[in-house]
Amino acid sequence: MSQAQENEIRQPVSVDHHSKEEPTVKERNLTANPGDRIADEPQTIEEKAKQVAVDAPDITGDHIKVPTYFVVEEPDGTKKALHHVKDAEEISDVIRQARVDENGNRIWW
Repeated sequence: MSQAQENEIRQPVSVDHHSKEEPTVKERNLTANPGDRIADEPQTIEEKAKQVAVDAPDITGDHIKVPTYFVVEEPDGTKKALHHVKDAEEISDVIRQARVDENGNRIWW
């Protein structure tokens, strides 16, 4: 043993529970936001419509609530649940379509 190791003073301290090795978020197969997760079991549109991805104050202090799924109605009348991350591009397309008139002209409001 070296002289430094022999002279080291060990004091009692609390155990740091955060320093133990844990699997990373990626290893645990989680996303950064639990509300982004898609259920393993199939769900009805009604069940999906009730899920909330974000329910917290933002940096300005405003309380923000974001649904996990946006329910949209297809031209044939059927309803479809679009996941706010996985189907973001399709959600944008739906919003764009909602902002045009029957002639395809963009409506600004």
